[in-house]
Amino acid sequence: MKIINIIWHSMTGGSKALAQAAYDGAWAAAQDGCSIRLFHADVVTEPAMLEADGFIFVFPENLAAISGVMKACFDRLYYPCLGSLEGRAYALIVCAGSDGSNAVRQAERIATGWRLKKIADSRIICTHAQSKEAILAPKIIGADDLEEARQIGGALAAGLVMGVY
Repeated sequence: MKIINIIWHSMTGGSKALAQAAYDGAWAAAQDGCSIRLFHADVVTEPAMLEADGFIFVFPENLAAISGVMKACFDRLYYPCLGSLEGRAYALIVCAGSDGSNAVRQAERIATGWRLKKIADSRIICTHAQSKEAILAPKIIGADDLEEARQIGGALAAGLVMGVY
């Protein structure tokens, strides 16, 4: 059975909602041929990474960069997993207030170092939060963006089950 790890971090709920939507899409598409696991970035382990056949990384952009908790996750796991993840599929979803491109660029470089295979264009969900109040407020992600996250999860699961990835 194939295994997908959805590794997420969220400060105001937006990335958590997107991770859950990706999980729902993957679960619906897996049809018992794939185990879908949700991990907060603080708790995912090296063995869990090595067991997985595919990954979806979901996190907010903070200060034009990968959120600190997700960056710490990558820092903690990068070298222990280096040389062991080549060719495994991944997708990336970033929840950003305005841009998100630098966080995507950073995460894609990490994935390139691990030699992961990108299965979809990295997705930036823009909340347009620009004031202090809006940035700190709980995020409500729109139905279209949640559906896109579900589709990314579904595509990864279906591709793994069919042997495409």
